[in-house]
Amino acid sequence: MHGDDQVGRGVSADLAAFLRNADDDRPVKIVPSVCGECGGRVFLVLVDDVEGGAERVCTGCGGRAFIADSAEFWGEADPGEAGCPCGGGEFETAVAFSLAADGSVRWVTVGLRCQQDGLCGIYVDWKIDYGPTDHLLDLT
Repeated sequence: MHGDDQVGRGVSADLAAFLRNADDDRPVKIVPSVCGECGGRVFLVLVDDVEGGAERVCTGCGGRAFIADSAEFWGEADPGEAGCPCGGGEFETAVAFSLAADGSVRWVTVGLRCQQDGLCGIYVDWKIDYGPTDHLLDLT
């Protein structure tokens, strides 16, 4: 872990460590995905790993939300449903925001932890090349 890393409450230790190890040497802020409608923390996740973007669907209530700035280009995306090699499709979801020296977001990395077998993986990441970026930290 980097000395300036921040891990939000509710991110499993396995997923937080996996996200930290997958990122570059910049400090990261790791934020859990939590359904804004029911507080659920297990999701089906749609990803576009070509364009970079993700949408999550709560398994508890069906509430949908885009991750980071995905909504801005989702109409042009060709998403597929994330799936674990074990066949599982429900995930704990967390987002690692890689931060520049000035605190702005430079990369968004979506990590998933399978609810069936606990396997962690990076399913999509993308670069942020604009500013300001503070609003992205609330879109997990």
